[in-house]
Parts: sequence; structure tokens; C-alpha cells
Amino acid sequence: MERTGHVVRKTKETEITLTLNLDGAGIYQIDTGIGFFDHMLEGFTRHGLFDLDLKANGDLIVDSHHTIEDTGIVLGEAIKKAVGDKKGIKRFGSVILPMDECLVLCSIDLSGRPYFVYDVELTTDRVGYMDTEMVKEFFYSISYSAGMNLHFKMLTPGNNHHMIEAIFKSFAKALDQAVIIDSRIDDVLSTKGTL
Repeated sequence: MERTGHVVRKTKETEITLTLNLDGAGIYQIDTGIGFFDHMLEGFTRHGLFDLDLKANGDLIVDSHHTIEDTGIVLGEAIKKAVGDKKGIKRFGSVILPMDECLVLCSIDLSGRPYFVYDVELTTDRVGYMDTEMVKEFFYSISYSAGMNLHFKMLTPGNNHHMIEAIFKSFAKALDQAVIIDSRIDDVLSTKGTL
């Protein structure tokens, strides 16, 4: 049975429809109206081997903030729905990922408790039509709506495009590890008996 999460969010600022399949093949249909953001989400989908169908209409005439932040909220909710009761999942995922001259660490715990640490310094205001400060806001939103402990640390900085791409791809690989079903885990991986 495929583990999927479908979420629709409508506000005065955005209208977002998203379906995520954790047991996919890296197939995507993504349109947020922000080209660089779409490119990063395509990388997340492909490298995590998830399937993602995403359509976001936001108030881009204002700026990219609401569209990116709300997409993070919706993606986090979809992850939470897709993992369900978390029985049998590995729960933790961690990767150190290179992207050309850059090297980033991403670690995840699907603990049910949101916490976000972002040790990254980007040095340009924008890449394409995406405000670089929105990278932090996007992953903060995912962390809190998914109930996920999420850490990023840029070990070797460099070109801003490369750093952001490394962040998205490392998140994909760490999340893929965390949601893998392990036949040795017959309940949830916690001494509490619940996540």
C-alpha cells in the first residue's frame, strides 16, 4: 500500500493543492510560479524517490513569501499524513551531501516534536525569482507542520545556488532514510511506545 498525503490549503494569499507519495519513483508535476523554487522541489522529489503533484497559486505580485511558506506548511502536513502512525519506520535520517564545492549536513527525527536548527549563511538576496531568506522559512514550516526535528549545517559554503540545491537534496535523502520501513521494527521506534 502506497503511503500518500493529500492536502489542500486555501487562504486569501494562496491556494495550494499537493499530493505526496513516499513510495514513489521521483515523478513530479510542480508549478508554484517561482522557477527556482520549482527546480529545488523537483530535485527534492527526484532524489528522495518521492512522487509529488503540486499546484500553488499565490500573491506573487506582493513577493514570494506567502507562496513558499504555505507550500512548506502543506508539504509538512502531507509528510505527516503519509507516514501515518509511523509503525515500522526508521524514524531517523541523516546525510552529508556534496554539491560541487559545497557540503551540507541534514539530520531528521520524525519524533512528533517540532524543532528546527538552521546553521546556514546565504550571501545573496535572491536566486532567480526566489528570495534566499525563504529557504529557512520553507523548512521551518515543514518542521513544525510535520512535527519533525530538522537540522541543517552548512559545512563548506560556496555559491548560493549550490548551497540551496544541496539543502533541498540533503533533505530529500535524509527524509527517504527516515521513512523507510524496517521489518525488524514491529511497532514504533520509541521507548514511549508512541511517536
